This record gives sequence, C-alpha cells and structure tokens, in this order.
Amino acid sequence: MTRLVIEVPSELFSPAESSLFDGVFDPEEFSCGPDTYVAQKPLSYHVVLTNVGGAILVTGTVEGALLTSCGRCLDDMAVEIEGEVEGYFLIEGEGEAPEDMDEDEFDVLPESHEIDLGVLLMAAVLVDLPLVPLCDEDCKGMCARCGKNLNEGPCDCASDVDEDEAVGKNNPFAALKGISFD
Repeated sequence: MTRLVIEVPSELFSPAESSLFDGVFDPEEFSCGPDTYVAQKPLSYHVVLTNVGGAILVTGTVEGALLTSCGRCLDDMAVEIEGEVEGYFLIEGEGEAPEDMDEDEFDVLPESHEIDLGVLLMAAVLVDLPLVPLCDEDCKGMCARCGKNLNEGPCDCASDVDEDEAVGKNNPFAALKGISFD
C-alpha cells in the first residue's frame, strides 16, 4: 500500500479549527480473507481534520469501486465502497484520551505533525467490504461436478445424477437420509 502522508497545518493547533482535505487514494491490489481486490481507478476521499481540544479528530469518507471475483460463480464483479474514515490523534503535552476510549482507538500525533492518511483510508475500505462478495443476491454459483456457471443455465450433468449421487454417497451426512424423526 502506498503511503499517503499529510502534514497537519499549523492553524489546526488552535482549538475548534478545522481543515478539509480532498484527493485520490490508490490502495493497489490487496487481499481480504480469500478475496483479492483491485481499484478500477483511484478511490476518492474527503476528510476533515478538526482540533477538538488537545487532539486532532479525522473524519470523512472514501468512495469508489473495487474489482474482485464473486464468491459463488467466480465471475469478475465490482464492489462499491463508501467507507467512513475515522482517526483520533492526541497532541502531545496538550490532551489526554477520553476515559471511554481504549488505547488502540487513538494515536499520538508525531513531532513531525504528519498523519499517514493511507492507513485510515485503508481501514475504512476494509470495514466496508462485504463478508462474501456476490455478483447478485440470487447468484446460483457453479456446478460442483462440472464447474459450469449455473447463472448461465443448467448444466448437462445435473440430469445425469441419480438420487444416491445427489445426496452424496461419500457425504458423512448421507447416513441420516433414512432416519425417521417421528
């Protein structure tokens, strides 16, 4: 992932001041679980940095489309992203973390006054990704025998399967087929 570093402007070291940052972010190719994603074009972001009295609060959005494969049929598909960006950076010597905030929910602003916005944007993207990307909610997937995409129509092997094969002779649950639960 490419770093996207922004320097906190000097006017933000006064309480209640804020600054807007817009731009594009290219997350490059990345994996999340078994899925690989690549941006069709760089994602756009809009963030606001606000001095909230002893800390810099970063809020905003990151938007765009990522290409991946459907989790059922493996066809290429696009996933629309609209992630919420959030970050909290304590200004050293000026502020303390709120009592209801855990240590992993904030950082200390470095002496260079630089924030790696890329990390915050990538976190927002990852949180917004679907658990299983699907080209359609009703995606039929692929035939387990021949691998045909069932969204394009039934495969020929479906009619050749007798009932014992359909249940699955090698399936450990096939023995339950004959059990009566009356």
